[in-house]
Amino acid sequence: MRPVARKQLPLRPAGPDTVAALLAWYDEARRELPWRSPPGRRADPYRVWLSEIMLQQTTVRVAIPYFQRFLARWPDVDALATASLEEVLAAWAGLGYYSRARNLWKCARLLVEQYGGRFPRTAAELCKLPGIGPYTAAAIAAIAFGERETPVDGNVERVVARLFAVEQALPAAKPELRRLAATLTSHRRPGDFAQAMMDLGATICTPKRPSCLMCPLQEDCHAHAKGIEARLPARSVKGERPVRLGFAFLALREDGYVLLRRRHDAGLLGGMMEVPSTVWAELLPPFSEALRTAPVRADWWQVPGTVQHTFTHFRLELIVFRAVVAADASLTFWADAARCTWTPRWALEREALPSVMRKVIAHALREM
Repeated sequence: MRPVARKQLPLRPAGPDTVAALLAWYDEARRELPWRSPPGRRADPYRVWLSEIMLQQTTVRVAIPYFQRFLARWPDVDALATASLEEVLAAWAGLGYYSRARNLWKCARLLVEQYGGRFPRTAAELCKLPGIGPYTAAAIAAIAFGERETPVDGNVERVVARLFAVEQALPAAKPELRRLAATLTSHRRPGDFAQAMMDLGATICTPKRPSCLMCPLQEDCHAHAKGIEARLPARSVKGERPVRLGFAFLALREDGYVLLRRRHDAGLLGGMMEVPSTVWAELLPPFSEALRTAPVRADWWQVPGTVQHTFTHFRLELIVFRAVVAADASLTFWADAARCTWTPRWALEREALPSVMRKVIAHALREM
């Protein structure tokens, strides 16, 4: 079905009047979020930084309770710098993309040690800090310091692609979308402009069924005029995620303790706790071979079904084995014994367990 044009082109190009309409809408409809300052007050750079790191690959709804818990525990960068990496990883557990938590911890320490606990004002200086890339640097500089920077996330890309009817597919269109967004950025209220674009994309200019009749930019939107807003931004077709397989071994002591292993700091889920497992690979090793990597000599029982989890670049399927072992079970023969700890079941919630490992534990301990 061909799109139906809704008005005669050309429309007026997006410009100062567009920005004025957007900011007027934002003043009335802005979302109340725990990291935002009241209207007219400069935002706290610590809160902006913490929220932007959490919101990478995470929705606002999921991020809010984590943000509130972090803020209650570590109310400023000086407090966060005193935390251990293990404490930060445990508080982050469940948010995913754990390199963000490691960099958060490194950044807090660096800010205290080298910057006196103060955030640099400019995006160029902010980009020198661990875990802060061009988008996050632009967001902090604009929102917290009023610098004329243009943070472009997925919401902003969508608004700009529709506003200017950019039909080139992502990710190739990203440089052009950033350029166009920068042409609109407010000189007087860059932070509010950035947040207004984010709010518009999150609440009105949504991926599916955008609410064009409620949009303050409808009169300037070229995609809406052409009737193609629902299919923008276009995206290149992604290939299927590869599948990796593995065995996981959950050892439960008779006194109710579960064996956990700390992953190596580098790589996926670095520094997090896990149920010991084989290497995740395209092919499963024979069970007799995998059993030699089990942490405890025991009678291992296969739990029916599998645990499935989707990462950014692959899908994981784990076959889980469970064994009940004596309270004095020995790990001395096992090469990874030094990275292991016995944790009581009631304390598992406090551990830095990623979501996939919480799935493994729940799967292994069901009906027990």
